[in-house]
Amino acid sequence: MVILTGNQKGGAGKSTLCMLLAYYLSTLKKKKVTVLDMDYQASISWKFEKAKILENDPIYEVIPSDLKYFPALLELFSQNKEEFVLIDLPGKMDDDLLIPIIGSAALIICPFNYDEFSVDSTVLFSLVCKEINKTSPMVFVPNRIKSTVKYETREEVDKALSRFGTIAPAISDRIDFQRVGTIHIPPGLVPVFMGTLDFIFNGFLQKGKTS
Repeated sequence: MVILTGNQKGGAGKSTLCMLLAYYLSTLKKKKVTVLDMDYQASISWKFEKAKILENDPIYEVIPSDLKYFPALLELFSQNKEEFVLIDLPGKMDDDLLIPIIGSAALIICPFNYDEFSVDSTVLFSLVCKEINKTSPMVFVPNRIKSTVKYETREEVDKALSRFGTIAPAISDRIDFQRVGTIHIPPGLVPVFMGTLDFIFNGFLQKGKTS
């Protein structure tokens, strides 16, 4: 199963969310997980290599890859039907090599915030994804939500994004998210993101949910 995390808006938290989902699936659900790091910043790959230098055993595999190698990689991954392949997409959508990647997705996860620029980027990302892949579900994750801020446009934004997919429970903003790695997850974050990932897994990733 191919799962994408993406948004054109930098700082939406897609790489962190990808690592959290990889941890959740591999550690808590005992699934085989491979992360394809296709983001130009390659932050997941960097953290993965850093963890290996410190001689930590990986809990899932991370493969840095150019977009052009995706068809060959997909052919290999398709041999194991039980494997979850998480793809951290680049922040730009102007590359035709993204078409087969988006088209192969069983689920597209899009973290966003309620500021105007993030919402505009999220809508544009959604339009592109739905044009390429009309059948696979999209899940929008309100991310880095500050408890002290009143988001006046929240109801309006949720209504607009609901045209494209499902709004997941929000993830609150915590400074510890900066310390998330491919092995280490600060324990205090578990209650913060677990409800969101349970929602995604139970609704979309359990066997038969996306078929």
